[in-house]
Amino acid sequence: MADRKPVLLDRWGKPVVRAQLGTELAAPTLGGVRSPISGYPADGLDPVRLADILKAADQGDAIRYLELAETIEERDPHYLGVISTRKRSVSQIDITVEAASDAARDVQMADMIRDWLNRDELTEELFDILDCIGKGYSVTEIQWETTEAQYYPKRLIRRDPRWFRFARHDLATPLRIDAQGREVPLEAFRFIFASIKAKSGLVLRSGLARVAAWVWMFKAYTQKDWAIFSQTYGQPLRVGKWDAGASERDKDTLFRAVANIAGDCAAIIPERMSIDFIETANLGAAADLYEKRADWLDRQVSKAVLGQTATTDAVTGGLGSGKEHREVQEDIERADARALAAILNRDLVRPWIELEYGKQQRYPKIVIARPEEEDLKLAAESLGVLVPLGMKVSMSSVRDRFGWPDPKPGDELLAPATQPQTPVSAPNGPPVAGETAPEGRDRPLKGFSGVFERGEAPGRAMMAEKADGLSAGRSEPPADMLADRLSEAGAPAVEKMLDRVGAMVAAAGSFEELLEMIRAGFDTLDGEPLEEVIAQAMLAAHAGGRIEVAADEDIDG
Repeated sequence: MADRKPVLLDRWGKPVVRAQLGTELAAPTLGGVRSPISGYPADGLDPVRLADILKAADQGDAIRYLELAETIEERDPHYLGVISTRKRSVSQIDITVEAASDAARDVQMADMIRDWLNRDELTEELFDILDCIGKGYSVTEIQWETTEAQYYPKRLIRRDPRWFRFARHDLATPLRIDAQGREVPLEAFRFIFASIKAKSGLVLRSGLARVAAWVWMFKAYTQKDWAIFSQTYGQPLRVGKWDAGASERDKDTLFRAVANIAGDCAAIIPERMSIDFIETANLGAAADLYEKRADWLDRQVSKAVLGQTATTDAVTGGLGSGKEHREVQEDIERADARALAAILNRDLVRPWIELEYGKQQRYPKIVIARPEEEDLKLAAESLGVLVPLGMKVSMSSVRDRFGWPDPKPGDELLAPATQPQTPVSAPNGPPVAGETAPEGRDRPLKGFSGVFERGEAPGRAMMAEKADGLSAGRSEPPADMLADRLSEAGAPAVEKMLDRVGAMVAAAGSFEELLEMIRAGFDTLDGEPLEEVIAQAMLAAHAGGRIEVAADEDIDG
């Protein structure tokens, strides 16, 4: 394990106090400055108050803004739905860990991170960290479990962002509110400070809740007007009538009946009085105006949060809908996943590795990404071609790509089966003594060379067979026939060899690298099929030449 003497520093340059790693620093206090009880600045919100809240946040006083952002999630079902969709889509993606190298120590570090990731609480912890998407930032306290020789992040605890501030000189450096209400720097290796910005600029102005606040306020006005309209015109107008001799008591009785008939659905009036119900014409067209405005505002929130509307609103068909909208959402999801992985690597993985193993040149890396649809068969075939040609590929990268874990000590490992060497036989003859099928290129040609190296001439039967084939094409010179036979019979073998060379060209990054790959892979090229074709062609040419000589002698004689 790591030596405890060297002083470790966090990304802000503050030293780590190991003795305090096991204590909570930002827990809530009901009667203190870190109260869990929230205010409700959304009550009676109007444009002037909203502008004041946002201006205060811009200057570092973000309490009312953060409370407003919390309230909007509670009161606006649409905003809650889309912001939760964006957070949960990332928090539920499978997480992988890439080791810094294939060295045993680096693999051990990566395995430590992998074991920790198999926690049921992790999904909800990541969901809380992603609260920064709406509010602009989130702060998570790491609760370390410490022993004499080991550190372990037992829990990731969400802390209310209202209990943190930003340094006045830059409004970017986060500070913690301690039990006495003082602003102190975040302790080293104790907090995950997350910020995934919707726009560039100050963290306090980068949250989606700033956009949602204006839309929510306008929609609240629309919904209020819609409710008043529905209450006023949603029911028929009740009109009471009395005759000329009605007393004041009779009029009061009639008014109470008219006023209560909508709720009571019953009334008693004198026989000489009457109540008429007058329905409002064109009520549907007027009510649609409020609904369309509320739906339009919801679509603007969908665009701000998810980048599109097709996956949340009942809008189908038309240009750019369906698949294209889903691709936009996937782009945002991919960006969020990469940002979250970078935050965890910076504020959790690196501190943990340094506590356990000390400073490293390279660290294991968390990767949050949906698996891309990939042709693994093609990848395996490519490895089979490129690795023998000299391409160096990390075994850990290959395992991660195929989703296979690193082998543990004592595991039974797969290995290629050994192929026994078999004698190579010459055509129409017994095996040549000592001639096998080695991988090198120094092997003599099969068939033809074996026959003539033994000083044997082709048999009469074989020559007659070749002569029959040549006699039909007597008018064509033997050299041309040899070229035709080679072109026809050797095409598959040549094509296979060219495929290997083509793979080298595709993989090479430069002409020099291509030359090295060709030199390294020359001995592994399978030339046996082409050698067989050449041997047979030369044998046929030899036989054809003898026939031609014999024919010429007959003519001369």
